[in-house]
Amino acid sequence: MRPDTPAENVDHTAEAARLERTAGLYPEDAEALLLRAAAHLELSGDRPTATKLYDRLLSSPQGLDHPHLVRALKASNLWEYGHEAEARAIIDGVRTAAPRDPAPWVIVAEALESHDELEAAHDTFTEAVRLLLTDVPQPPKPTHPLLFGRHRVRRMLGRSHDAWDALADTVHSLPVSLDELHDPKRVWSLGSENPAELEAEILRLRAELGAYREALSRPFPVAILHWPAAELTELLQAYPSLAEEYPTHEEHLASIERALRELSASGTPNLGIVTGTVPSYEAFAASEGSSPGDPTLLPQYATTLAARGRAVAWPPQEGAGCWCGSGRTYGGCHGSTP
Repeated sequence: MRPDTPAENVDHTAEAARLERTAGLYPEDAEALLLRAAAHLELSGDRPTATKLYDRLLSSPQGLDHPHLVRALKASNLWEYGHEAEARAIIDGVRTAAPRDPAPWVIVAEALESHDELEAAHDTFTEAVRLLLTDVPQPPKPTHPLLFGRHRVRRMLGRSHDAWDALADTVHSLPVSLDELHDPKRVWSLGSENPAELEAEILRLRAELGAYREALSRPFPVAILHWPAAELTELLQAYPSLAEEYPTHEEHLASIERALRELSASGTPNLGIVTGTVPSYEAFAASEGSSPGDPTLLPQYATTLAARGRAVAWPPQEGAGCWCGSGRTYGGCHGSTP
């Protein structure tokens, strides 16, 4: 599916089938691909089949990179078509496991919230922020939905602001404040006959929609291909015709950072980096019926890796390791001002 395809124009059943076929071709990426397929099945209304995909992943003999995320998604999906008891049991299991990834926490807390279990949702959000954000100087972006969700539920419960709510306010970047966005009385303004009140509510709803789109969307990234030093050496030994593309490994790394900064300066969103390997590239070339020595295959290979969920977001978060694999922080490596 193209990133600019409106959701209402997507054949979710067909897209799920395509992703399942792709997972069969690339078993190393099956987890990411099948999760996307399950999401399409949920959107199509075929929740039982989505559950089968989650079960298929959880029973995989290879193990999963994000098992708690799969369980959380399964629980949320089960509850939506009447399997409340099983969903609650899985949610309790996720909370007991206390994963260090914020995504499962967000999913199970929002599942509780959407079914009016506000106290349980509040407790779940609170457990997560205490676990993941205690003594953390700056909340990483993936944890922001935890802070926002907790703030939202506390407003619905009529709780007064606390330190975590204040932290949520500091990381909130939209023009409409969190207190306005999460005001339980806002619904009454939708019935107002006062044009000024209605216009203000429309502005708040637009801001809220923007926040949800940012949090929930996973658009197709513009990804630049990165070769680790050993892989690039092997690649050029096998296919010398690519030497013009990669004069040296140092220049290769510098060109990646340069290209990403130029794209960012031009306003291109959702940038990423994909890391290539020679066996993977050769398999891709064979699937395209082309020679690996053809330089025009390189951007196509990068796009394919990104479509398989292999892209890592650029720039890395503050304090994170550099994308090049040097072992240094990004700020002390390629992220330093040239």
